[in-house]
Amino acid sequence: MKRRVFTAALALGAIWRPALLRAAPALQETPSLADRVKSGALPPVDKRIPSQPSIVSHFAGADGPGKPGGEVNMLIANPRDTRLMTIYSNARLIVYDGDFKLHSDILDSYEVKDGRVFTLKLRAGHKWSDGQPFTTEDFRFFWEDMANNKELSPSGPSVELLVDGQPPKVEILDEVTIRYSWDKPNPYFIESQARAAPLWLFRPAHYLKKFHIKYTPAEEIAKLARGGQQQSKWTQIFQSVDTMYYNSNPELPTLNPWVLTTQPPAQRFVYERNPFYYRIDEKGNQLPYFDRVVFTVVATNLVPAKAGLGESDLQCRYLNLRDYTFLRKSSQTSHVNVLLWEQGSGSQLALYPNLNAKDETWSKLNRDVRFRRALSMAVDRDELNEVIYTGLAKPSANTIMPRSSLFKPEYATKWATHDLKAANKLLDEVGLDKRNDEGIRLLPDGRPAIIVVEHASEVSEDSDALSLIADQWKKIGIKLLSKPQSLNNFRMRAFSGDAIMTAYAGVVTAVPSLETSPKEFCPTMQGGLQWPRWGMFIESKGKQGEKCDMPEAAVLLDYLHSWETATDDATRHKAWDQILQNNMEQVYSIGTLNGVLQPIVVAPKIKNVPKEGYYAWDPGGYIGLYKPDTFWVA
Repeated sequence: MKRRVFTAALALGAIWRPALLRAAPALQETPSLADRVKSGALPPVDKRIPSQPSIVSHFAGADGPGKPGGEVNMLIANPRDTRLMTIYSNARLIVYDGDFKLHSDILDSYEVKDGRVFTLKLRAGHKWSDGQPFTTEDFRFFWEDMANNKELSPSGPSVELLVDGQPPKVEILDEVTIRYSWDKPNPYFIESQARAAPLWLFRPAHYLKKFHIKYTPAEEIAKLARGGQQQSKWTQIFQSVDTMYYNSNPELPTLNPWVLTTQPPAQRFVYERNPFYYRIDEKGNQLPYFDRVVFTVVATNLVPAKAGLGESDLQCRYLNLRDYTFLRKSSQTSHVNVLLWEQGSGSQLALYPNLNAKDETWSKLNRDVRFRRALSMAVDRDELNEVIYTGLAKPSANTIMPRSSLFKPEYATKWATHDLKAANKLLDEVGLDKRNDEGIRLLPDGRPAIIVVEHASEVSEDSDALSLIADQWKKIGIKLLSKPQSLNNFRMRAFSGDAIMTAYAGVVTAVPSLETSPKEFCPTMQGGLQWPRWGMFIESKGKQGEKCDMPEAAVLLDYLHSWETATDDATRHKAWDQILQNNMEQVYSIGTLNGVLQPIVVAPKIKNVPKEGYYAWDPGGYIGLYKPDTFWVA
């Protein structure tokens, strides 16, 4: 993950993140907009951007400042992939840089006091893509008329906006300043703004008021239904046009660098440059550089072939490492560049012993740390790496990656080194010291130790990895049978406790910093496959699931509470260390490999794309971390 590290200023009670106070360079009019400016259809550039624009002086790629213009084609596999433009655009109140530190972006600055008072300052003169002012009225509208409207938000504000169940005090200080405050620290507030799918705190009020019952009569709203829809409720119509994340309503004003101009459904989506975008380069050019981005819908299995043939100018989605050889070969004639970035995941594939399994015998075994350690040490990760990933991945437990400032080498290696002798000894100690004629160990109730590992992956490498692990575990007398199924059934069986063990991707929180939430490493979420019912208990506030009754795991909740209530770096660091150490020793999940490489196909004409990068959903939104608005056409 990657986040801004609180400095010693916390000890003084506040952190102030100002915009860089430097004079804006002389502004250059964008060539493709010059005629519209000349005709009066658009104001000149100095009237379109904020008085203090975001000035980009660092470029992730080696090509530096570019020139505006050009069209870029990309391939998508589903019309719903219009959301990728929101993800790639990475226009957020606060964003990560390439070193995973947080900075003001849409915001001019923000102040944090005692971890509980947050003052956000907008850029004066900032406008939506339709030229209307972007002000704190857009925040007020969201808070009062959406988050606290019982019809639009029956469950109330998002959990990140609640501390001990209490919402913030929201104060509109002026047109560009808003303050959120709680009685206790809220460690999730700032981080939530920089996510790939952020917690939006604002909406284009001037547009959405037309669809809100507080401002517009129901009969008038009904006339505005998109595509002649005949929704019976105003809320349905409102939600159909409020698609800030999914980016599927061309009429919805945006702050993104490119504006959708195509009405879904379609096979080709065209995005035009936002003439009111808030970033400029150090030469005074308004970003983005690309005039136009086009998404073309093709079948998923055709994306690698078309990308290799040069039919995509910039492609990362729907490519895998298995496509690399073909892409490199194709590049000899198409002349595309094939880059390899590091994927962000604690483990490409991890095994999750279900500590909440219904089967009492297996539940007892899964809860015995010696059993979990034995299974982990029986995995030959070097063999997996060579056979499945041709040696291009890194053997590791399911933990954070070296890019994180919190990483320690032992997190990746402890109980994750191949040692059959030690694994066999631990299994004997557990009581699995008897075997049948096939050499399979016998459970205390006499059944053979056959572990059915359930998974929902359609990736062939995952199935191959499970097959190889089955061969490896057989050497310690454990039989593994893999059971593929639909994702819905997979989740249902894991959450209910019917699944003894599951296989899925590793931790998403792969590159955390002190400000990153450690929740994923604690029994707090139903989606935690090693402890789904304990997580359900926390998520439902005790109404469903089961209270964690395993002391080794329950203490993680204490460590998490320490992190959540901390107001200094030292306390946060200690909590993170305790959580990671506990996960390392207890082996709640069994990691295999991480650092798998992600192919990125780039046309020769596209400049400023980094040769090496970090590719993950969060932080950064795939290529979004590297500001695609600074990529340009030569």
